[in-house]
Amino acid sequence: MLKFLSCFFTIMVCSFGYSQEVFEAELDSIVNEHDASEFIQRYKALDGKLITFNKEKHNTNLARDLFSLGKGTKKVYKTDIDKTYYKLIDRLEIPYHRVSYIFLDGTKKSIEEIQKLQQTVISKYKRGIPFKVLAKQYSMDQNANRGGDLGWFAKGDMVSEFEEQVLSPTHNVNDIFIVDLPSRQWHYVVLKTHNTKMIEEIKVLKVTESISK
Repeated sequence: MLKFLSCFFTIMVCSFGYSQEVFEAELDSIVNEHDASEFIQRYKALDGKLITFNKEKHNTNLARDLFSLGKGTKKVYKTDIDKTYYKLIDRLEIPYHRVSYIFLDGTKKSIEEIQKLQQTVISKYKRGIPFKVLAKQYSMDQNANRGGDLGWFAKGDMVSEFEEQVLSPTHNVNDIFIVDLPSRQWHYVVLKTHNTKMIEEIKVLKVTESISK
């Protein structure tokens, strides 16, 4: 009986070792997002996922470690209970844009009131009142707490009608202008605060496996 258990244990160890080798080899062979998606499907129990890190938005020790990787390489973090693999699948630069806005809700004010407020905001800004002060005073959404700053966004992040007007090449930094979306009853005063900026992003495959005790 003891001999049987010893042989069984040996077989299980060898089997696990082989499976681990296959797992590592498949992870190393991934070269694109399609490969990564297939890998995630094959190893569903490991809850793999593709994560995008943005160099402007993600300022953690983990993000800094991953941005230092070369494409196709990986970093492993091990604890007493699990081992997490991060493999860099792709690295690219994305054009990002930044504006501040004041939102005026067409469901709560008439179009005449909104147009008057838009002109009041523009007039006050041109007289030297900071936009963030005006946003806190007039904007009718939670972004007022940030002084109207929308933060960095890429094309496709916002409603298309909004983006079409905000990203028009006719607008320069410090231009203030009106954006109206009548079908949605959304109305804005927008300030272009930054030029388009290329920001580095990485796509990373994250996989965590438990460590057997």
